[in-house]
Amino acid sequence: MERQLEAYCAHLRNERQVSVHTQQAYRRDLAKVLDYCNSQGIASWRDLHIQQLRQLVARQHHHGQSAPSLARLLSAVRGLYRYLNREGLCEHDPANGLAPPKGERRLPKVLDTDRALQLLEGGVDDDFIARRDQAILELFYSSGLRLSELANLDLEHLDLAAGLIQVLGKGSKSRVLPVGRKAREALQEWLKLRGISAPRDNAVFLSRQGRRLGQRAIQLRVKAAGERELGQHLHPHMLRHSFASHLLESSQDLRAVQEMLGHADISTTQIYTHLDFQHLAAVYDSAHPRAKRSKGTDS
Repeated sequence: MERQLEAYCAHLRNERQVSVHTQQAYRRDLAKVLDYCNSQGIASWRDLHIQQLRQLVARQHHHGQSAPSLARLLSAVRGLYRYLNREGLCEHDPANGLAPPKGERRLPKVLDTDRALQLLEGGVDDDFIARRDQAILELFYSSGLRLSELANLDLEHLDLAAGLIQVLGKGSKSRVLPVGRKAREALQEWLKLRGISAPRDNAVFLSRQGRRLGQRAIQLRVKAAGERELGQHLHPHMLRHSFASHLLESSQDLRAVQEMLGHADISTTQIYTHLDFQHLAAVYDSAHPRAKRSKGTDS
């Protein structure tokens, strides 16, 4: 079983070319399944069936594993059995028809429009760090990039004249995104100063030493901007969420937002419709005469 699991992990790495993060997550999840099989005397993947897998999921849930984590575990099992069936090693999928426990759906945190403008419209010093960081913030908010997508940008991915960038997303899927006017201007100002660092590679965003700015460094720069401009914690994904929420609120075009975010499944994008409804509900509660509570009453 362990040998076949290693072969599947090699398949993810070499043929599917999934991200390192996904490889590691699937390996951890499938290691839990393998440990469970060993504890139950299950010696072959052929002998794992839905009843045992349901018991494992229930046990993990009882020990505090979240619903999204259990959904990922079941996804990992489905992927393993697709591979095993394809290789002729199994003829079933124990995860077929098995759903994880439902958990509370957490809505992503976003900046409202005024806070986003407050973050981006402060004065910018004309120096290497300030111009670079402003371009990073503008691009996150303008185009909804993931942290890894922004960190991996190279100069040849930019077409500022056309207002477009090409990014490589999850599953090595490429997509072309529009870049707003403010972000284009910020990038142009940054590129004027980029050469100061004596660049050592073709990355768009560089450290003072001329090396590609890593994901952790970008996170820290975004965090510093949030503390300085807003007095709050800020991370790159909050800017991505804000981009999606504000775009959907204005356009009502869920499919377009899905394409720009690079979501394979539209259900992932639909969480932003909940944010939009939450905003409308708040406006209703504060403005509609039949929604307002009378002062001094409990009902």
